[in-house]
Amino acid sequence: MDDLDKQILQELQHNFPVEQRPYDKIAKKIGISPDELFERITAMHDCGLIRRIGASLDSRKLGFASTLAAVRVKPDLVEKASEIISSYHEVTHSYLRSDSYNIWFTLIATETARIAEILEEIRNALSLRPEDVLNLPVERLFKLDARFKSPK
Repeated sequence: MDDLDKQILQELQHNFPVEQRPYDKIAKKIGISPDELFERITAMHDCGLIRRIGASLDSRKLGFASTLAAVRVKPDLVEKASEIISSYHEVTHSYLRSDSYNIWFTLIATETARIAEILEEIRNALSLRPEDVLNLPVERLFKLDARFKSPK
């Protein structure tokens, strides 16, 4: 990663323009062609420096409900459980952890009743006991604004 890549990352994280052709504006601002910008962004994505480019919306302000959930499944059911959990478009992230509750995931749905319904469907599909499924909705929100700066 060279200084130009660092400048591109800075613009993507801190100054992403909300307009019809944002990449053209970024390219012009840093003095390269839109094609070169796209090639560099693609290369950084392909090697894992960039994981995702997209908006981060506050689901609560949009009227949605969300929760952190976890299930406790036997090791031989992890793959099946992951497939079932990931099949719901309301699941935004899921993680395998080495803990008794070994699959953690976040759900965003139109209402809390839908979250409860999804968790019950997952529980039934995996033949889990009620205590094998955790529903941990936010009680108090702490939001970190993680922005990364490269050393000069």
